[in-house]
Amino acid sequence: MRRSVATLALTTALVPFPGGGAQASGGGVGTVAGGLNLVPMEEVTVPIIEADRIAGNMRFKLVIEAASVEALAKAAGAMPRLREATVAAALEFARLNASGARAVDAGRLDHDLNAALKAAEPGVSRVLIVEIAASYS
Repeated sequence: MRRSVATLALTTALVPFPGGGAQASGGGVGTVAGGLNLVPMEEVTVPIIEADRIAGNMRFKLVIEAASVEALAKAAGAMPRLREATVAAALEFARLNASGARAVDAGRLDHDLNAALKAAEPGVSRVLIVEIAASYS
């Protein structure tokens, strides 16, 4: 567990996010120290629906790690498809497991996003959640 937290911290420190904010899909593709092949995804926001009304929203930022440099280039080219899979998985997660009144189960969301993105693009080795929040409206 400690090693994965250290890897995530290193990843977030080394991935370039211009101006400290979200970056356009497919930008900033590259290999960083340690041989990690990373591409950031623009922030995703999905509604949290409770009792047939929008009760809030969940937003998060991801960094996709590819298995190789070739897989990284392919993943960057497939960013619209990866984003579509991300939004679909996040909507389903928010529908079943999210609330603006409690903390997001990042472990479960991580599991769901990894499964969805690996199915959409086999070259994706894992998805790293670098920021997550839910708000109640």
